[in-house]
Amino acid sequence: MSKIWKETGFVENDRWVIETEERKAGEGERAVLGLEAFIAAADETNEGGFGVLVSPACDVTRLQPYLDRIDLIAVAFPAFNDGRGFSHATLLRKRLGFTGEVRAVGDVLIDQVPLMLRTGFDSFSVSNAVALKRLEEGRLPGIAEHYQPTARDSAIVGGFSWRRLGTAGA
Repeated sequence: MSKIWKETGFVENDRWVIETEERKAGEGERAVLGLEAFIAAADETNEGGFGVLVSPACDVTRLQPYLDRIDLIAVAFPAFNDGRGFSHATLLRKRLGFTGEVRAVGDVLIDQVPLMLRTGFDSFSVSNAVALKRLEEGRLPGIAEHYQPTARDSAIVGGFSWRRLGTAGA
């Protein structure tokens, strides 16, 4: 069983459901559609409020014409060692300007959460026991200084233009 976590804590009664053969969105819930199913549905209506699931192999730039109609983009991490989701989040935030919720789903480990936050994720579907425990305790790993650009603005102003200072937790 996974729980949804944001920097403000765990989310109760999350309305998003990644549909499977066994689980469909019910009353008061919203379906998260795969990329192809989303594009087909979006092309049939002018409605908004969609949720989209993108896998590591998806081309997220295909979402560009629809971004104003998407509330949630769930980025799949089928394995902890597949980092393509980090690139997806960065592309969505920096190049495509997506301002809705970007959620990491799948194999989300505690050590990845700080970098996921830096690359543009705002929520996480967490099922890993260690990650759940550490998040409940408010214990995020991290380092104080970063040299890579980030999708999030730093809370610290100043310093070298090539250096990006972070606000890593304890």
